[in-house]
Amino acid sequence: MNEIFRQHVEQLHGKYEALVQMKPVTLDSLPKQMPASGIYLFSEGDFHLYVGRSKRLRDRLRYHCGSAKDAPFAFELAREQTGNVKATYIPKGSRNQLLADDGFRTAFQAAKDRIRKMAIRFVDEPDPNGQALLEIYVTISLAAPYNDFDTH
Repeated sequence: MNEIFRQHVEQLHGKYEALVQMKPVTLDSLPKQMPASGIYLFSEGDFHLYVGRSKRLRDRLRYHCGSAKDAPFAFELAREQTGNVKATYIPKGSRNQLLADDGFRTAFQAAKDRIRKMAIRFVDEPDPNGQALLEIYVTISLAAPYNDFDTH
């Protein structure tokens, strides 16, 4: 096995444990001192919903309640709420078309409001390859339902 890959793999479970054992915060209570980059987890109660990664962690967490471009988790929640679950890359059912629909926009805003209230945990991981591996490890370990590694 490649030595660098092996080193990443050996760190996965320890970082996973640090993540799930972290006392959760919310977007409104992010600590002043937090990692610049790493993996994050959105949860509601005992349900772990979404795992993400970022090289600008604080900004990325806030973006989840921002514009349609930067809020893919909220967009996914709104798709589910409105029954538009299948992503499409043609004009009919596209992101732009959905955002032009009043009902979808309302569901999208509600999803962003919901995310603002979710428990957030994070762990430091500065290496982009380590982030990718850890995101997959945590997603599989917690069966996070809103992570999808399908490339369509």
